[in-house]
Order: sequence, then structure tokens, then C-alpha cells
Amino acid sequence: MKNGDDYGAAGGMRSEAPASLPAEVKDAGRDAGATAEARACFTLTSPQQRVITGLALGGIALAALLGLPTPAWGGVMLVIVALGAWEWAGLVKFEAPARLAYALATPLATLGLYYFVPREMIAAVAAVFWLLLAPLWLARGWPIPGGLGAALLGWLLLAPTGYAAVYLHGTSPMLLLACILLAVIADSAAYFSGRRFGKHKLAPQISPGKSWEGVIGAGLAVALYALLVDLFVLREAIGKSALLLGYALALFVASILGDLFESHAKRQAGIKDSGNWLPGHGGVMDRIDSLTAVLPLALCLLILWP
Repeated sequence: MKNGDDYGAAGGMRSEAPASLPAEVKDAGRDAGATAEARACFTLTSPQQRVITGLALGGIALAALLGLPTPAWGGVMLVIVALGAWEWAGLVKFEAPARLAYALATPLATLGLYYFVPREMIAAVAAVFWLLLAPLWLARGWPIPGGLGAALLGWLLLAPTGYAAVYLHGTSPMLLLACILLAVIADSAAYFSGRRFGKHKLAPQISPGKSWEGVIGAGLAVALYALLVDLFVLREAIGKSALLLGYALALFVASILGDLFESHAKRQAGIKDSGNWLPGHGGVMDRIDSLTAVLPLALCLLILWP
């Protein structure tokens, strides 16, 4: 190595001023940086997507629920049932032709309930499943079946939900809205109270994020909601007020079971969301999981209401 080539006179490495970049390269770099900054400004985070999608969904659902006559609302529910059936068929690993056939057949099964099966039978079957069989299923960790068993189970989840949503709407759109709001309040209160106070896991093998503290917070929120509805809307006698509170808490328990049951199916399938139709919210089944238990049980309680 020659001293004169790589080192200065004092033995140190000779430094040379770097050559300046051409103006075109500098401009291109500035443009790329500006584009990246602009893209970052317009890219929504997951929580932002969730809020925006939730607001849009809520507005559209509220407008449809309160603005549409019951037959048109029934058409909306058949579409939701079909999308839910498509996702359920994906969860249980149906191949593409069978998955499409199932998505088309499930709304027909819902129509069959509406026209050919007594409402009391639908309500009784739903009550037995959600209050007896589903808790045992989750406690024992029974797997979701495949094949025909999976198809029948999906119908048990979706068809009574569609039927109940239409029947409750025909009775009173405000009654259906009250049931949906109960599920929303329970879900939101469980999320925030669980994040703040959650220490004891509710079902770690099924849904590790849920806690008993979240359940307690949600139960208190639902009880308060029921009392406010009774005080300012229904204004029932004391006896019926207590019954209404009991009904609300029963639906609250059902909302937890519906949520856990779908989580159980997704965990077995090895997926986080049932679909990707709704940015930040996953699929249709992810949005109606608690309602698959709440609405059929609300139908049952409506029949029993004195």
C-alpha cells in the first residue's frame, strides 16, 4: 500500500469531498419523500378503520331498520344470512362449489322457517341450544363438526337469527333496535372494562382477550341500560320492571355465548376473522356473532312476556 495514495502526509487517511448528486436525483428523492408522507397521511390505522366502518355500518343499519317496511327488511336479512353462510362454510372448510351452494341454500332455509315452522318451535330450539347445549359445548371444548354436521350447525346459528330479526321487526322496529343496542352495549362495555380492569381470563382457550372483569362491567352496563329503558320508555310496573331486568341479563349472557361460540369456531379453523368484507371489523359473522344468540332468545322471551 502506498502512503501517497491512501494516506495523507501525516499518515492519516486522506479525506475527499463527496461528489454532489445531480439535481435530477435530488428532485426525485424529494418527490419520493413527499409521496411517502402524503401516503402516510391518508393511510388509516386499524383503530381508525374500525371506527369509520363502525359508524358507516351503524348509520346504514339504523336507516334500514327504521326506514324499511318489514318485507324489505326481510330481504336485507336474507342477504346478511347468505353472507354469514358463505363465511361459515369457509370456517368449516367447505370446498368452493359446496360453499357457494350452502350460501344460497341458507336463506332458503330461513324462508322455510318463516313460512312452515311455528315460531314457538323455533324459539324453543334456539333456547335449548343457547342456554343448555352451547355452554356445555364450550365448557367441554367439543370440536365443530365437519360435513353435514357443520351445515346443520350453521343453519342452527343463522336461520333462527334471520327469522327472529324479521319477526321482531314486524312486531316493532324499536324492539329489534333495543335488542341490537343491548348486544352493542354489552360488547363495548366488556371491551373497555376488560382493558381497564381485566386480570382473570374468562375463556383463555377460546378467546384469551376476554376477562371476568369485562363480563362484570358489561353486566352492569346492560342492567343500567334496561333500567333506563324501563324508566323513560316503557314505564312498567315494579313487577314487570324486575322481569325486564331479568330478560336483559339473560340476553346479556346469550350475547357472551354467541361471541364465544364463533370464537371457538374461528380458533379451530386457525383464523382471526371470519371474513374481510368490513375493514377493521372482519366479516359478517364477526359482527353478528352475539346476535345469533340474542335475537332468537329475544324471540323466545317475547313469546313468554306476560
